[in-house]
Amino acid sequence: MTGKNGDHESPRVSTPSNANANVKRIPPPESPAAVQTRFKVIAAFWAVIIFLGFPIWWKTTSVYRAHIPFQEMVDWADGKTCRPVFPLEIHLATPAMQSPEAQHLLRTTQHTLDDLNEFATHHLRLKLTNDSDTPTTQDDENSQGNASNAEKEAADTALTVRLLPQEDLAAPRSELHADTTQLDVFYPPSQTPVSSSSNPPLSAFIAGELQQLYAEEKATIAHILSSHAVGLDSPSPQVAGSISRRWRRSMQYAEIYHLSFSLFTPGPAPSAWDIEAAVDEYLSPLLRAFAPISNFTVDTQVQLYATFSPTATLPEYDETEAAWTLKKEGLSAFVNAAEWPLNPSIGNGPTINFILYIPDPSQSPLVVKENRASSWIIPQWGGVFLLNPPLSQTDSSGDRVNPAHLPLETLRPAFMTFSHQLLTLLGTPSTPVSLPLRLQTLIRVRAATLLLSASSTMGSLARLTESLPSIPIPATVSASVSATLSRLAATCSHLRAGRFGAALANARVAEKEAERSFFEKSMVGQVYFPDEHKVAVYLPLLGPIGVPLVIGLIKELKRVVASWKAQRRPT
Repeated sequence: MTGKNGDHESPRVSTPSNANANVKRIPPPESPAAVQTRFKVIAAFWAVIIFLGFPIWWKTTSVYRAHIPFQEMVDWADGKTCRPVFPLEIHLATPAMQSPEAQHLLRTTQHTLDDLNEFATHHLRLKLTNDSDTPTTQDDENSQGNASNAEKEAADTALTVRLLPQEDLAAPRSELHADTTQLDVFYPPSQTPVSSSSNPPLSAFIAGELQQLYAEEKATIAHILSSHAVGLDSPSPQVAGSISRRWRRSMQYAEIYHLSFSLFTPGPAPSAWDIEAAVDEYLSPLLRAFAPISNFTVDTQVQLYATFSPTATLPEYDETEAAWTLKKEGLSAFVNAAEWPLNPSIGNGPTINFILYIPDPSQSPLVVKENRASSWIIPQWGGVFLLNPPLSQTDSSGDRVNPAHLPLETLRPAFMTFSHQLLTLLGTPSTPVSLPLRLQTLIRVRAATLLLSASSTMGSLARLTESLPSIPIPATVSASVSATLSRLAATCSHLRAGRFGAALANARVAEKEAERSFFEKSMVGQVYFPDEHKVAVYLPLLGPIGVPLVIGLIKELKRVVASWKAQRRPT
């Protein structure tokens, strides 16, 4: 083709550039060998994950939960398995009565006791005995043939009542021995019961004395049981408040207590005291009497130049009393815990501190202002005793000074007070006057509290393990739970049979095993590692690995499905 200028023009060819851009380039088809290789690689990865990785992960991260009887533990906590009872066996000795008269007195007194008793859980069982005979009741002959070996074990004798006639009496009177478990009842011979009398005055007197003797124990046990179980009658608010105040002052029960006796003085003297002789003379008999309940260790120390705490209220001189006085509200700051080297708790048992403070001669005598007392109790901690003149002496210049050594007789009032303070701190009841009877009451009270405490711990453990299925239950916990339940059953059996010493021994072991199972370290640590923490740990590790594997598996599944559909499509 020729243009205007005679030049030749080349022909124009239009190229479809836009069309080529819109055409999707299809990769060349894969060879069957490549497809098969990719399938094998993906299958190998998932086979390793499913058949090797997942079982190893499951085995290494699974939580072992040993078998524990959940329902039985809850039943113990709810009081469905055992309702503790306290049958007290009281021996009735009638050396001056004939057998028919003694049997009639036993029946009428027992009926009177049953009528007076409004708390069926705690009841008194009378048994007739003589000095050389075995205690018997009117039903013993029928029951002995059917008794099992456990039932043949003798129950603890709570009290022995001796009936002694006395000519010059107009009415019966009683006398309780302070160092034994014997109650002597003196009665005029004219009041000897006869079979024709349905309610002899002597029976009413004995029943009234026994009710009065165990009134505080009944109220204490009723208060303890009512605070753990619904539906049980509790004592009056005044009695319950008195019992609560006494328990708040006492130490928590322990199998062993550490007694620490400290001598503090603001000057250089006294620097020695007959502490070993004082402990042996005034305290060891009491500690031996407590052996069925708790054991004790004793340590002592002497601290010179022990000053008052800077925050403590200093003594003030009272001219009307002619003494230096401490205000009652300031007694809580009297012990200088920051500078006085008081012994902390040693081992597993709590420490009870007893402080003997010798005031400076210039501040003697030192007493409490409100009641002129020289001692007081610090609840759940210990006691303090102020040892005042006349122990002060004068030196060569005529100044009053404290002696360098405290002999045994000088320590007597302090350690007699420490003995009473120890009884209070250990929760011993205030009545009756007989110490053996008070310790027997303490055995029954401690057995009840430990039984209820261990049962409550079992219920808490069962609810905890059910609410947190991710925490482990080691085999040691299962063994402790089994031991606890076994000991609880033994405790309940001994209580029903009146063997309170054996009941306390089993309850003590049950409480220890229950605490051990509840505070197992491996369980407690797992509580603070919930499932959210596990997800936070696994995601950064498994995310980068899992996403490519899952996407590759999905693509391969799509290819297999598409190939399968293509094969089924008609040609």
